[in-house]
Order: sequence, then C-alpha cells, then structure tokens
Amino acid sequence: MVLLGGAAYWLVYTTEGTYLGSGIVTLLYDWTARRYDKIKDLHFVDEARYLAIPLVETLGAFSRARVLDVATGTGRLPIALGRQYDFAGTVTGIDRSYRMLAEAHKAIEELDGISLLRGDAHRLPFADESFDCVTCLEAVEFMSDPRRALCEMMRVLVPGGVMMVSNRVGAEASLFPARITGRGQLERVLAEMGMKDVSMRRWQVHYDLVFAIKPLPWLNIVAEAPAPTVEPMRKGN
Repeated sequence: MVLLGGAAYWLVYTTEGTYLGSGIVTLLYDWTARRYDKIKDLHFVDEARYLAIPLVETLGAFSRARVLDVATGTGRLPIALGRQYDFAGTVTGIDRSYRMLAEAHKAIEELDGISLLRGDAHRLPFADESFDCVTCLEAVEFMSDPRRALCEMMRVLVPGGVMMVSNRVGAEASLFPARITGRGQLERVLAEMGMKDVSMRRWQVHYDLVFAIKPLPWLNIVAEAPAPTVEPMRKGN
C-alpha cells in the first residue's frame, strides 16, 4: 500500500500527470486554476525582475517584438511584459487548459497588446517564423513529447529570434525519466537542434532559464560552404 500510494503521489502530484497523458495534465490544471497563483506564490516584483526586465533587455533589437508564451497558464509572463513601460510589443499566450486561460483573461483586462489562445504546444497553430521571441516556463518537463514541442517553438521563431525556456534542475529533476531535465540537458538539446548562443541563467531552486538564438540562414550557408581553392601564383615567363 505504501508503494502504491507513493506511485500515485508521483504520478499525480510530483509529475502533474504527465505520464498519464496530456488530457490528465490539462484536467489537473483546470482543477487548480483558481488557486494556481497562490500555490506558486507569484509576486509581481519577482516576475518583473527575473523574467520581464531581462527578456526586454535581450529583445533590444526588436523594437516591437512579437512574443509567444507557450503553456502560458494564468498569464504570468504576458502580464509581466505588459506591465513593463519599455515593452512596446505584443504577447500571445497559448495553453491547453481552458480554466487557466480564464484566470489569465481576468488579469489582462487592463493591459494592451496581449491575446490568449487555447491550443497544444506540440502543434502550434501558427505559420513558420511568426514570432520574434518564444518563451515557455515551468512546462517542458510536463509535456508528453518535449522535443517535438521545442521543435514547434523553433519553427514559429524568426531567424535571429530569441527563445527563453525554463529547465527543471535540482534533485527533483531525476523524477522525470524520458524528459529533458537536469542542468545542462536542455542546453545540449537546443544546441543539437541548431540553436545558437545557448546560455543559462539561474532562476529558481528547481529551475534554470535557458536562452538561445535561432540562427540566421546566411550563417548556415557560410558555415556549410567549402573553403575556396587558392591556386599558387605562377611566375611570369
């Protein structure tokens, strides 16, 4: 019974239903939507300091950045960006949970430039290269196919665009087999996918923030081009 109870706790609470299917994950988030922010103990000052401000600084080259927040939940990142006076872009949040989005809608009523959409991270309903920045916080380890979701995020990102994704670290990272967790693992996967300038920033006890840039097409062409053949100079007759 103890083992059975421990397994149930791991399946439902620790890993939030990820090994039971995406439908269960969505259901659990629907159930906790109204108290989610209290459970996470979110604070505006922390969200601004550790998320919004660093992201705005990173997006300096994009004066009116189009940001996509995948698995947006109650809209913590869109709200944090929307409250930044020096952010003039737009934010689209997407999530599978209807009730989480309902909570987000309440919070963004007085903010401009934010839209919310219900959808799946594994099949993002956007054209290629639609966004200057794609973010995803505290969600990749709960996705059934994290690599596919990351590929989708990369697909909708413009060349030169910024990706910011949280990576589960610490002791609990080992409780997510067959997922991308553990310090350095997300960085390795993004590099294998072809992302450039991959870097990590400490964020929370259980999460790092990983930043990466989608390469420009001409960089790939230069990298793949063969070195020019130089013929030796001939002496005149």
